[in-house]
Parts: sequence; C-alpha cells; structure tokens
Amino acid sequence: MYKILFLILLISGISSSASMAQENKLPDSLRMKWWEEARFGMFIHWGVYAQFGGVYRGHEQARGGAEWIMNRSKIPVDQYQAMAGQFNPVQYNPDEWVRMAKDAGMKYLIITAKHHDGFALFETKTSKWNMVDATPYGKDLLKPLAAACKKYGIKLGFYYSQAQDWNNPGGSAARKLMREGWPNPDSAKIDAYTLAHKGHWDPKQETASFDDYIKNVAVPQVKELLSNYGDISVLWWDTPTNMTDEAASMLQEQLRLQPNIITNDRLKRPNFPGDTKTPEQKIPDWSELEGKHWETCMTMNGTWGFRTSDQKWKPAEILIRNLVDIASKGGNYLLNVGPKPDGSFPQESIDRLATIGKWMKINSEAIYATKSSPLQPFEWGRCTMKEQGDKTLLYLTIFDWPQDGTIVLPIKNKVLKASFLANGKTLKVKSQSDAIKIEVAKQAIDPVATVIKIELAGKLEKEKTATAKKMKTGALDE
Repeated sequence: MYKILFLILLISGISSSASMAQENKLPDSLRMKWWEEARFGMFIHWGVYAQFGGVYRGHEQARGGAEWIMNRSKIPVDQYQAMAGQFNPVQYNPDEWVRMAKDAGMKYLIITAKHHDGFALFETKTSKWNMVDATPYGKDLLKPLAAACKKYGIKLGFYYSQAQDWNNPGGSAARKLMREGWPNPDSAKIDAYTLAHKGHWDPKQETASFDDYIKNVAVPQVKELLSNYGDISVLWWDTPTNMTDEAASMLQEQLRLQPNIITNDRLKRPNFPGDTKTPEQKIPDWSELEGKHWETCMTMNGTWGFRTSDQKWKPAEILIRNLVDIASKGGNYLLNVGPKPDGSFPQESIDRLATIGKWMKINSEAIYATKSSPLQPFEWGRCTMKEQGDKTLLYLTIFDWPQDGTIVLPIKNKVLKASFLANGKTLKVKSQSDAIKIEVAKQAIDPVATVIKIELAGKLEKEKTATAKKMKTGALDE
C-alpha cells in the first residue's frame, strides 16, 4: 500500500515538475528573440577523431569531414576506442575559447557534446565511452565551458547526435562505401557486410537494438546535458539515421527540462520540425527564403573536425561577407572551429576570428538585431534593416565600391540622414522621382566591407516577391 502511494506521489511530482517547466515557457516570439538578434555564433567540432587528424593506417581519409573517419575508414570499435587513451587535451582553455568567440562578435556557442562516434565530452553514467572514463585527461570538458559562457555572456548550446552512434551498441550508422576511407584490399567484402548490416562494420555495434540505445544511452544523456550545465539555449540534433517517431518523441520530451531551449530541424523529419532550418555549407538564395528561422553552418576550411592536411582556409574577407550576406537574408551564421587534439584552436582559426572581430567592433550595428531588407539583391553588396518606431534604418554594406562614387536605391521615403557607420561622416543625398542617389567617397573606408547607415522617415514599402522555393537544409547523412 505504502509503495503504491509512494509511486503515485513520485509520478505526480514528476508530472508537476514537467507542468511547471511548461508553464515557464516563453511565447515563441520572446523565446526566439535573442536568437533572432544574435546573427552570429560559433560551432565547435571536437572529439577523439581530432587525434586521428584525418589519417588512418597512413592513409588520408578519401572523402568527408575528419569527424567521420571511424565510419569511412571502417575502424574497428576496439581500435577506435584505444585512441581515446591518447586524447589528452592539456592545452584546453575554455575561458580563452569563449573570449575569442566574444571578441569575434559571436553571441552563442554550440559544441559537439556527442558526435556520431558516440564519444561524450562530458561525464555520463550511461556509458564508459566518455571524456572522464576513457581518456588520461579524465575531466568533464563541458562544465568549465558552461562556466566561461556564463562569465562572458555567451549563450551555450549542445550538438547531440541522437541516432548515429558507432561505439555505443545499438546506435545507427549511415552506410558509407569503403572507398571513402582508405584503399582496403578487403573493400568488396566490407561493403557487402555493411549492406547486410545497416551500415555497421563491426559486430560489437550490433549487440543491442536501436530501441535499447535510445532508451539506455540517448535519452538519459540528453537528460544529463539538460540538467547538469545550467541554462542551455540550443540543442542541435543531427542525422536522424533510422530514427523513428517514437524515439524522437522520447528525446523531445526531455526538452521540458529547458522549456525555452531552441532546437533545429534534424531530430526526425518531417514530424519534428524544430525551430530553425539548417542549410549546411551553403547560403540560401532569395528564392529559398520561406519566412522561417534559419541558420547556415559553415567551416572555415574544408572540414568540421580537425584535419592536419586541410589547408583550404577561406580568407577572412569571405567569412565577413558571408556573415553580411546571411544577415541580409534574415539568417544566422554558425561558423565552425575544429580544435586540435591538445585543446588549442588552429592558428588559422584564431587569426580569422580576430580579423572578423575587428570588423564587427566597428560595424556590428549592421548585423545584430537586423532584419532582411526588401531592397535585394545588389551587385555591389547587401542591405540589412531595422525598424525604430516611425523610422526605418538601412545599413548598406558595400563590397564592390562604385567607380562613379554614387549609390542608387529604389526607395521613395524621405531621407533623414545618411552617414558612414565607421566615422559618422554625413553623406549627400539627392532625391529622384522613384529613387535616391547617395554620394560617397572615391575610396572605400574598408576594402572588405564598408557600411553606410541611412535613416528614413516611415516604413519601407516592401516589393511583392514570387512564392519561395523550399529551402534546402543541408546534409542529413554526410
């Protein structure tokens, strides 16, 4: 009798706690407000795969990001887990990581708490395959990172691979051909095996069912992540390989622990759309904008996880212009860093973050809390917009400086003021019948991107646009 009464009270308490969490949930317009205003965040891909650096048995991984090396090279579970014995990031300085993100003008940070190799960067009771139990470092990496984010006012988010897990038994595996890894003489045999075993290549991966994995690893780990690290602003799902609606529902239920959390669209399509769409390594064109929240995630070089041979670094100029382009279309830019196995950022990433930060220190007003402008597109650059009461602010970010020293905008509103954002210098404006002509200097203030701020009277009339195409939201199974 007492046991039954205790269970009733316990269930009632859990239900009550969940209900209270839901009651504390903000309306979507307020819940998404910080995210809409942020526009710029840091993605971090880090784990045991960094120790490989894209090389297995002396061979460069033939295709895909370095974080996929276990799958593409078909590394046996025991061999891969043995590499964790060398993963000792003694140079890890989360305070420095977060400070660099803040100085670059980023407003939030998302780290791979668990990628597809199933390795947890945090202490977990569900599996020994984690940073505390499997490495000589022996400490939870996320707790000091959470503390640093709180210190610097940076929103913290976790990436979590909810379906794919190549080390914890029962996790799914997207099938990749052996040729995408290294020239294994047994490639034909291995490809036949993965075809017959739903992408798996090691019998140890199949000693439990997918349902077992979801119930015993994924759900409790998500609960740990949402319970042990303070306020978590984003949960970034990835690759719903073999995912079911039932499993997705179990995972989504854990979000009650963080009622104001923001999630993406990769938990399980189409029934679990989340809050944000996720184009990957591409910036949508104007025909794809559907009026929904979206975030382009993109690498600085060619890979997400650290790879020693990848020197295809994008110039800082391109990264800055990408940020402006994305903001001008109403999206966010999630720019990736792949830390080295010792815990330090590659110098190339550090240099680019610093350069972006210098530009943002002067021009961030043209990025933060802006909306897409109907005055798009321009060959010379991009335009973002803010509405302030009975005024409209336009920010013209000029990439290609006009040779005749003028910028023409097809607007009829009265111009209250036009000036360079960098130095406040007022610019002359001439009104025409259906446009305005702005006289600018003969040379750009910043050859990468110079911003002109225009204050207009009234609201800017929006041009009618054609029906948008569906946004392509990037890779599901890389």
